[in-house]
Amino acid sequence: MSESAFFSGQVVDTPTAREFTELALERVSREELRDVAALLERKVDAFGSLLASDAIALMTDVQAEGLLRSVFATRRRHRVILDALTVDGFAEMCHGLVHGSDPAGQRLAVFHEAVAAIGRDVPPQAGFDLGSSLLHFTDPDRYWLWTRWMWDPITETGALPLVITEDVELATDDIAETYRRVGIAIAFVNDVGEAAEFREKGRGILDTDVFLASVYSIYLYTTLRMRMTQEFNQVVPGLSELVRRLLGVHRSPLMEDVAA
Repeated sequence: MSESAFFSGQVVDTPTAREFTELALERVSREELRDVAALLERKVDAFGSLLASDAIALMTDVQAEGLLRSVFATRRRHRVILDALTVDGFAEMCHGLVHGSDPAGQRLAVFHEAVAAIGRDVPPQAGFDLGSSLLHFTDPDRYWLWTRWMWDPITETGALPLVITEDVELATDDIAETYRRVGIAIAFVNDVGEAAEFREKGRGILDTDVFLASVYSIYLYTTLRMRMTQEFNQVVPGLSELVRRLLGVHRSPLMEDVAA
């Protein structure tokens, strides 16, 4: 992945990224964040097994449901999606997405449109959110994660705009191009994060996922504190649980022994 012309100058707002890390560590220990990264490694193993080229055609309803329930954006809409697409249809879409010969952005765009065609029972962002999750957790070193809590092109909010400079333009009208831009931004965050010590050394892209989920969690806490009552704020999950929920590893059906 190479730097593009729309990324001129500094990309990562390093002081702000460090500040988010400090705020997160006031609410959660590094050990708890390491545990989340370990859960992501297990998620990669599960996705890689279910989405292997020779396994997708054999996907069962339970396995398809497990995949959908392990992605934050589709956890509560798994039945709507499978009823609309059928398990065989969903498996075929997954095969084209993960193993197709077209560039990844084009495959994601096709997948996104198919999910979006389900209609109003599925959020318009669910297609790229689910599709990028399937790609990323099948091969995290090759594909990056693009969730709406990282960058939502409709609301223009998310974790990425909070830790990159204002000069970086993520918004486009094209799913494939937006996916590429998000990937470049995440690559910068991943590379700078280790050197700047706002994420741990040697833990790779999955630790960057945890960092970005932590950033968005802090953003949510700040927003809720300003808008909601104290009683409501008291029932919001702790940061560790919220990060696990965002990353789809809280009570994941694909990992039965994961602690609640």
